[in-house]
Amino acid sequence: MIYLDNAATTMMKPECVVRAVADAMTSFGGVGRGVHLASIAAGMAVYRARAAVANLLGAPGASSVAFTNNATMALNIAIDGLLAPGQRALTTAASHNSVLRPLFRLRDTADCSVDIAPIAADGSLDFEVYAELLKHKPALVAVTHASNLTGDVYDVARMCAMAHEAGAKFVLDAAQTAGSYPLNMAEIGADVVCFTGHKSLLGPQGTGGLCVACGTEIAPLLEGGSGTHSYDERHPLFMPERLEAGTLNAHGVAGLAAGIGYIEGTLGGPSGVHEHAGALAQHFADAVSGVSGVKVYGRSDACDRGSIVALNIADVDSAEVADRLASDYDICVRAGAHCAPLMHKALGTQSQGAVRFSFAAANTVADADAAAKAVREIAHAVGQGC
Repeated sequence: MIYLDNAATTMMKPECVVRAVADAMTSFGGVGRGVHLASIAAGMAVYRARAAVANLLGAPGASSVAFTNNATMALNIAIDGLLAPGQRALTTAASHNSVLRPLFRLRDTADCSVDIAPIAADGSLDFEVYAELLKHKPALVAVTHASNLTGDVYDVARMCAMAHEAGAKFVLDAAQTAGSYPLNMAEIGADVVCFTGHKSLLGPQGTGGLCVACGTEIAPLLEGGSGTHSYDERHPLFMPERLEAGTLNAHGVAGLAAGIGYIEGTLGGPSGVHEHAGALAQHFADAVSGVSGVKVYGRSDACDRGSIVALNIADVDSAEVADRLASDYDICVRAGAHCAPLMHKALGTQSQGAVRFSFAAANTVADADAAAKAVREIAHAVGQGC
């Protein structure tokens, strides 16, 4: 099997991640739920994981990191907790449904307004329109760091500076970049960075979270058990407990910390991952771009590029191409809408979808070459009417 669906989830986890989860399963008690050694071991592991995330992403410190089940939950917490009824928000057409749907829910239920900055057909952001929409004075700007469809990486530091100048809080969806692309929250200036553990951070599914800048107060989305202040009627408002109701997935978080350690200790950090996986994506894109019938999307010169390549072959439905890749070549990719409806509209692919090849640290040049060969053969067969 050649696994090129890493933008959905990385399948080939380092052995240290597997071992960390297995060890935690047989030794952890509840985090903050006791003074015995099993509970203390879980609490210390979670603290080390917070510190590892903060160091990797440039967050203020361990207490600024709250863990959730995934980036979707983190984005819901951030958006719901920062956007008050009747306020205005701004996003872009590159956003994932994990940004769009919480905003549209608040539009429909809380009288919030949602503006959307367009994406050009080459995948780039129109900064002039973005600047014009900021004149509407949104309270919140929530954008993606990199498109999960095309891999185009946006100049979020510039977007953040413009948002702050307009008086808006800035929430960054880093689901596609945390661990695989250089990202420093302090340098960007973001108020919140949301991440997931099961993609480029090499952690288990069911892990993720948000990093919150000093002075940014997010209203809790969930309330319940916290392990402290049990006689208070409402949930504690200090970080990170204010955003973590209920028992944490300490077993998964231990695996997440191991994944981060592997990235930094073995892979050369996010820069090293980006250099390797980005080069594979470029190698693959170069190999298929000239093939008759193949159209590659995004990868604009106006954007930096991640490790994703999206394409179509003639007018063949993307799901059919993905099925051929899986059944005839044992190559795993993703087809369809990728939870990015506005991006597909921008690219003109809302009916056909697109076939997404996404590379990671575990992939090789041989993987990229095999995928390119398969695309060429399928395109040739399509051209022959097969």
